[in-house]
Amino acid sequence: MLKQWLYEAKYTVVFTGAGMSTESGLPDFRSANQGLWNKQNPAKIASTDALNNNVEAFTTFYRERVLGVKSYKPHKGHYILADWEKAGTIQSIITQNVDGFHQQAGSNRVAELHGTLQRLHCQSCQKEYSSEEYVHKDYFCKCGGILRPSIVLFGETLPAQAFQAALSESEKADLFMVLGSSLSVTPANQFPLIAKEGGARLVIINQEPTALDAYADMLIHNRQIGDVLTELDQ
Repeated sequence: MLKQWLYEAKYTVVFTGAGMSTESGLPDFRSANQGLWNKQNPAKIASTDALNNNVEAFTTFYRERVLGVKSYKPHKGHYILADWEKAGTIQSIITQNVDGFHQQAGSNRVAELHGTLQRLHCQSCQKEYSSEEYVHKDYFCKCGGILRPSIVLFGETLPAQAFQAALSESEKADLFMVLGSSLSVTPANQFPLIAKEGGARLVIINQEPTALDAYADMLIHNRQIGDVLTELDQ
């Protein structure tokens, strides 16, 4: 059925969350067992306040996260989505993830709602840098400003360009596939509803039930995303 929907759809948008990344081995933030936020208070460490007032703790924490992302790589599901984009099977990806794995796998049309750990920028002059600076413990720009990951911190709004792109894509979709998101974070969890209101079929593939399951035309629980995509790709 889903393979048929993919074939029939004229505009398919894929929405990915933490479950897409955890299949690459990356630890989740909010999971009960090993979520990173169980060890750190996000409001204190991953915030604009920490960036401005506790630079050492902020850069130490995010250097670990940058190194963590560099220790893993995209899985088969990421590569299938990239192939599907090239083939015109899907039109775009909206992601809550900050690992940059979609682009590493070859996807081009990606709206990164929460930014990326693959780049840094200067908090003062906005000059962009590679995340390699953090690997080498270089935390300051040539202008003297603090280098920070180009992600959304607590206390910041979503990047306007990515948000507008996600909104536009959701409105165009006639098939909207959610892969590995609990759909518990606003405003990102509004995009599946926007697509649904526009007449799209909504498919949710997630290990556990989500807050929007009642709106879905198809639910797949307790399965690896990579396995489902591999089956659809055959």
